[in-house]
Amino acid sequence: MNIHADQRPAYGSDNKTSSTGSSGRSTTGDINADLNNLRSDFNSLKDTMTDYISKTGTDALDSAKKTTSDVANKASDLASAASEQAKTFASELERMGRNNPSAPSQARCWWVL
Repeated sequence: MNIHADQRPAYGSDNKTSSTGSSGRSTTGDINADLNNLRSDFNSLKDTMTDYISKTGTDALDSAKKTTSDVANKASDLASAASEQAKTFASELERMGRNNPSAPSQARCWWVL
């Protein structure tokens, strides 16, 4: 089937018009305007996504810093408590040794074990 240019939709001689009153064909100016609008929309979307990713990354970094700080503080507290308990235990052993001067060899043997 041979289709001539005048038989294709929107190319006929009936001169269809769009809502703007122009012919059914898009002009180069219309295409350029649409392309510029599309570029503008794309750039806006790109900026929005960049801002979102940046904020999300910053929030994640802040959360990681806080978590790391909390863990470090708890580890420090735990180390301080362990150190205090070790000092208390040593003081208790020393007190026991002073209170039982006849059993220093037993304390030494127990301590070595």
